Amino acid sequence: MSEQVTDAEVPAWPSVVGAAPDVMQAVVFREFGDPSVLQTDEVAVPAMGAADVLIRVAAVSVGRLLDLTARAGTHPYARFQLPHILGAEHAGTVVAVGSGVDTVTVGDRVAVFPVVSCAACAACLDGCPEACPELEIMGVHRPGAYAQYTRVPAVTVHAVPDGIDPVTAAGLALAGPVAQNQLTQAGLRPGDWVLVQGAASALGSLTAALARHLGARVIGTSRCDRKRQRLLELGVAAALDPTSDDFVDQVLELTGGAGARIVIDDLGEEAIWDRSLAALATRGTAVSSGAFLGGKVGLDLLRLYSRCQQIVGVRTGNPASARRLWAEVANGFRPVIDRTFPVARAADAHRYLEASTNMGRVVLTAGSGHDWRPDR
Repeated sequence: MSEQVTDAEVPAWPSVVGAAPDVMQAVVFREFGDPSVLQTDEVAVPAMGAADVLIRVAAVSVGRLLDLTARAGTHPYARFQLPHILGAEHAGTVVAVGSGVDTVTVGDRVAVFPVVSCAACAACLDGCPEACPELEIMGVHRPGAYAQYTRVPAVTVHAVPDGIDPVTAAGLALAGPVAQNQLTQAGLRPGDWVLVQGAASALGSLTAALARHLGARVIGTSRCDRKRQRLLELGVAAALDPTSDDFVDQVLELTGGAGARIVIDDLGEEAIWDRSLAALATRGTAVSSGAFLGGKVGLDLLRLYSRCQQIVGVRTGNPASARRLWAEVANGFRPVIDRTFPVARAADAHRYLEASTNMGRVVLTAGSGHDWRPDR
């Protein structure tokens, strides 16, 4: 799958001109509801700590789980006080660094892996910070990046390779490490058959693209014929309808009767989940990092243990998967970007994503004053 960008305007990286102001523009919401609750307002620029950096935001991805459900008040784990600023995975230019920071400098172009752990619990010390009980995600547990500036811990930023624009970087910042962690936890090997359910979604398309980039043979699914055609254009070996009666038979035929060695199912819809496991190979691994279509599914334990299969929950990415992801970006990996909206039209971006018409990532541009004009 290639780095297709469709209907997208690509902003320039913001330049550093003097000190950051005391106030900034941000898209906030003061009550839960439909996209109309998103309003542009003037708020204080966040104060920095010694281990922080201040980022002038250039682009920020719109997430179905992290943004849409948080705005609607239905996110299962969101903890924040209203008014709130959404926006997790973003990219921009470093405009200031804390007194204790020596890993980045003013003017660096960076992507922010927006996951912050305690660094002291057993999970963190074991190298699995995604299992940290104190884990926080920007835009979900703390103010996010629908804003001109963000304050982030220096350890969360990654230098963006030359030639990568802000929209591409924002499309990789969190979803990329999540996809990398999924494939790492599943033990991906070149030549493996990988089935990605919901492969036209933002995370699904990136996971399918990364698996193919790493040498896998990818089967992508979508219920929409137009999106299945688009998946084929992007290079998957096959694009199937997961609700078709012969779906499992199609997967078995493609894989020579063995089934997919890895299945990524972030949907959590009961009927599709059952077909995911029915299409899973002996000694295969099913991975879940989401369940926005339900979450309560059945499990055939006889099939699971007799076929020596395993199911792995991957909460998010981690620093190791982020580092590996950016190494692959330097090797040519790119996400699938559907389109961009200026940040002043964040409500329109939410409506667009809620309509499920996107094929890949939807990104807000915030790098210039022009992006903050409501008539843009």
